[in-house]
Amino acid sequence: MSNAPRLTALDALHRSLGATMTDFAGWDMPLRYGSERDEHNAVRTKAGLFDLSHMGEITVTGPQAADLLDYALVGNIGGVAVGRARYTMICQEDGGILDDLIVYRLGDTEYMVVANAGNAQIVLDALTGRSEGFGAEVRDDRDAYALIAVQGPESPGILKSLTDADLDGLKYYAGLPGTVAGVPALIARTGYTGEDGFELFVEPQHAEKLWQALTDAGAPAGLIPCGLSCRDTLRLEAGMPLYGHELTTALTPFDAGLGRVVKFEKTANGGRFVGREALEAAAERAGTNPPRKLVGLIAEGRRVPRAGYQVVAGGQVIGEVTSGAPSPTLGKPIAIAYVDAAHAAPGAEGVGVDIRGAHEPYEVVALPFYKRQK
Repeated sequence: MSNAPRLTALDALHRSLGATMTDFAGWDMPLRYGSERDEHNAVRTKAGLFDLSHMGEITVTGPQAADLLDYALVGNIGGVAVGRARYTMICQEDGGILDDLIVYRLGDTEYMVVANAGNAQIVLDALTGRSEGFGAEVRDDRDAYALIAVQGPESPGILKSLTDADLDGLKYYAGLPGTVAGVPALIARTGYTGEDGFELFVEPQHAEKLWQALTDAGAPAGLIPCGLSCRDTLRLEAGMPLYGHELTTALTPFDAGLGRVVKFEKTANGGRFVGREALEAAAERAGTNPPRKLVGLIAEGRRVPRAGYQVVAGGQVIGEVTSGAPSPTLGKPIAIAYVDAAHAAPGAEGVGVDIRGAHEPYEVVALPFYKRQK
């Protein structure tokens, strides 16, 4: 079996644009095209264009598709209206998070599950295994789609110039089939940047045409191509978790402060779903004796914290950084960290991060660091 990274349908185009490429979850992906800061700021103030074709699309169809997903995932998927999407998770029997997902309901008996690139095979295998006994088919559609995102305050205007789809009527976390620049697409109002924006699922053969049309339409509005590096700083400022950092199999959704995605009240399958008992226990623990909490940290100095660095207070280790980077929007280094509940309140005194032996002072804040003005 070849260990060569997989290439997206836009690979040649990225190279022609001078992108710095990197191996990400087995894919060769653009890290940046020029300045990470310029790309980040373009998304915050104008618009950015992303290739997200590494994400894993899995289609679930059949008369019991909803029942299967209600059993396999922690959310109430049967309650999602056609044309809407839901953020949810797939957990192990012990409640540990296998992946966080977006599920789109495309029709009465058809759903698209979008998994993180590094977990797509794990999610596919878990859904396939859990489908036994259900009248539903799980299909690997990773090769059937390219995924292009346009994100930022100018993105609605840019997209409107290329489609007659009703973008004004398209709510956040909804998707509708339409045509963009003559290309058939599923147009979803979702994203991972903290800005308004759209994710466009298209056939790989149409990806280059669509990218070029968006580039041309967006140029007057300041749209530029953006890589994975600024996608990470954008999601970090928006307080959005990244699998492998804030979310792992060692943590339940309640540990991650995302217990709201677990729907114990759902009635499909007699209320049974994978991990239910463990998650009920985790919910009780979180209510009575909370584990470490996920918080934001803002540096007082210039040194940048990285994942794995220890959070300290009073000479004791009280937590661990899960993600950290310089924040272009705040102009200071920021981090997301799990810290002991006693030190998790915004403004908690004496909290620092151990950066190569020096305890650098940090302010504890509630997430997110950045929220766009509606």
